[in-house]
Formats: sequence, structure tokens, C-alpha cells
Amino acid sequence: MKLDFWQYTHDPLEKVVALIAKRALDEGERVLVVSADAEQRAVIARTLWQAGPDTFLANGEAGAPGAELQPILLSTDIAASNGASHLILADGVFRESSGFARVFLLFPPDAAPAARLAWRAHDGREDVTRAYFAQENGRWVKKG
Repeated sequence: MKLDFWQYTHDPLEKVVALIAKRALDEGERVLVVSADAEQRAVIARTLWQAGPDTFLANGEAGAPGAELQPILLSTDIAASNGASHLILADGVFRESSGFARVFLLFPPDAAPAARLAWRAHDGREDVTRAYFAQENGRWVKKG
């Protein structure tokens, strides 16, 4: 599993989710976006739908009719009924997960201490490849 830590400072969270989701969809993958915050999920959903006339990103809420058909599924739980291979932890809270090819932990600077703990919890795991990205002057830079 590839585990990516993305510390956002310049762009709002929903724009970062849209960026990652679009890349995953372009690669033919499905995405699960997890957040315990219903309002945050609603903002993410609107942003995905309004990404642009040629780039809107279809999505739906877990538990809704047809959820298993959605290329991007938003949920409170790590249950990929849509068969997602990519997991985005949008609320900055790390959750153990299995069965995903790639997991993204998105977090603001004030959540960096908790993200560091999650990073350290994966020290020595041969089944996990970690990377850390941060925004600098509006660009994503790999830091580790």
C-alpha cells in the first residue's frame, strides 16, 4: 500500500480532494472519501460536481441509492461499496485501513502532530510505502 501524507496550506481542502480524485479517475481508479463531518462532505461533494463543465467529478454519499456505482463515494466509514482502490482521509484523522492500493491523509498545519504519529506508526512496515507532500507557494513539493 502507498500511504501519502498531504499537508495543505494554500488550497482549501475540497480543492485538494478534487485534485487527487481527478488524478485517480484519470488512471481508471475509484475513490472513497472519508470524513466524519457531514458539512465537510457536503462541501467536497459540491466542489467535485462544480469542478468545471468538462471536468465535473461524479460522486455520491454512501448509503444513497446507487452508491456502489459512484466513481467517488463520500462516507463516514471506511467501507468502499463502490470498489474504490484509493482512500482519501479528508478530515485529517488517520484510520487504519486495508484493501486499498493508495491512502491519502490530508491535514492542515495544526493537525501535523497527529499526522507525525500516524507516520511513525508505520515505521518498519515493508507492506507500506510512505510519502509526505506539502504546499509551497501554491505547488505540491515532496518532502519525504
